[in-house]
Amino acid sequence: MAYAQTLTPRPGLGLPGTGALVVLGLGTIALALTQGAAQGALFLVGGALGMSLYHAAFGFTSAWRVFILDRRGRGLRVQMLLLAMAVVLFFPALASGTLFGNEVRGLVSPAGLGVIAGAFIFGIGMQLGGGCASGTLFTAGGGNARMLITLVFFIVGSVLGTVHFDWWASLPALEPVALWQPLGPWGGIALSLAIFGTIALITMRVERNRHGTLEQPPESERHGMARWLRGPWPLVGGAVALVVLNFLTLAISGRPWGITSAFALWGAKIAQSIGIDPTAWGYWQRPANAEALQSSVFSDVTSVMDFGIIAGAMLAASLAGRFAPSLRIPLRSVIAAVVGGLMLGYGARIAYGCNIGAYFSGIASGSLHGYLWAVAAFAGNMLGVALRPWLFMERRTSRADG
Repeated sequence: MAYAQTLTPRPGLGLPGTGALVVLGLGTIALALTQGAAQGALFLVGGALGMSLYHAAFGFTSAWRVFILDRRGRGLRVQMLLLAMAVVLFFPALASGTLFGNEVRGLVSPAGLGVIAGAFIFGIGMQLGGGCASGTLFTAGGGNARMLITLVFFIVGSVLGTVHFDWWASLPALEPVALWQPLGPWGGIALSLAIFGTIALITMRVERNRHGTLEQPPESERHGMARWLRGPWPLVGGAVALVVLNFLTLAISGRPWGITSAFALWGAKIAQSIGIDPTAWGYWQRPANAEALQSSVFSDVTSVMDFGIIAGAMLAASLAGRFAPSLRIPLRSVIAAVVGGLMLGYGARIAYGCNIGAYFSGIASGSLHGYLWAVAAFAGNMLGVALRPWLFMERRTSRADG
């Protein structure tokens, strides 16, 4: 898959895997004692997400690029399955407002020009940076040194997005609305499933027209428990894991899984430490954001889960025998990582989320902005794919790394 590292001779925990396991264990205990049981549990959920993303190589970026270049739609169809399972689970809970006795709410945001611009920018950044928000975290945690560069500039771009956030938010937009509000949960589910099914059928027709047959999942050398422990997982297995873990996030934290708001928070705290005052920007004057800026990052749900994803991916990479960081990164690839990271961060912030917060969790919440985000981001991916050969010196093929 796109994010694989070179296999080492003997898969196993090793020093990186042992360290990741210790961090997950002690971190869970420390967070539970200092921040509450929920934070400790969410750190573990993040770890499970990191392992699932890595072992399934669940990349949104590569799946979109494969379809754009090769017209192979297996990855896109699995994403439609992911979204279908999510709405079936999420809509009834969100419509009732409670889950297992706890209050829950969706990630529902305005759908307007800011979302279109931000998602389009994010889409270009996906292909130049070599990953999306979840992809950047799990590949960086898995030992991909280039993605660490993307992550650093993802954080920088996120902070820059908060500088201009209020201007983008002032542009024309529809009021926040979820499909289950006017249609009810079952009406919203029916409409959503129709949309996902139509997209899946389109990818099948396009793929058959190009290749004659549909791509089949590759055979794995590992079977049984060895496969689930060391990977690679089937894409469908990864999709099921992501949906279940996102639903668990909703149950514990009261809202679905997100990633990139933490990047903006980390960047703003770093800015504070070097004498820059982010509280002068409207984004950080909003009550929830202002409180997060004044508090520890370990009290922030998204930050804790992001830390867990990195640790979980490192553990998965070690178990698979693929944790082998290399600093030999071509200059053009470094430039692409810098530019792509900036675009990812800036685009995600002004579009109310990334491929997780806006696309996966936004659509799982029924938010119209999630659907608008998907269309604009796919258009950005098409431009990003066209730009990749200039920065990666690659032929026009979907099989390149990233």
